[in-house]
Amino acid sequence: MFKALLRLDTAVKKGLPESLVNLVKVRASQINHCAFCLDMHSKDALASGESTECLTQLGAWSESKHFYTAKEVAAIELTEAVTVLADGFVHDELFERVAAILSEQELVQLLSVIVVINAFNRFGVSSRMVPGHYTPGGAH
Repeated sequence: MFKALLRLDTAVKKGLPESLVNLVKVRASQINHCAFCLDMHSKDALASGESTECLTQLGAWSESKHFYTAKEVAAIELTEAVTVLADGFVHDELFERVAAILSEQELVQLLSVIVVINAFNRFGVSSRMVPGHYTPGGAH
């Protein structure tokens, strides 16, 4: 299962900006309290050139939107909506706003990245994976 998720993760993120994928993975991991994934994806983001401001402000992104592009804000909003699903669905207004910013292909890929990181988070949290040992460029 884990190897299949790795292959899916590789496939769904192709063509999306690495910075966008990293922000989505970090934000979902924050929401899901997956310390292992948070450690991993924060390190990946920093290694790929993400600013410390973008990472440190991610938990308060709605008050710090000036650190992010319109596409990144849309991705973060969709990540929160899909990850939490508090209303049982993603509101039409949000989906339409995100669809107006992203191409159809990007939207499908973004949704797929969100679903995959949520799956990884659930494995990480439920199996109590220990953070702190990940090195960027290593295996997931």
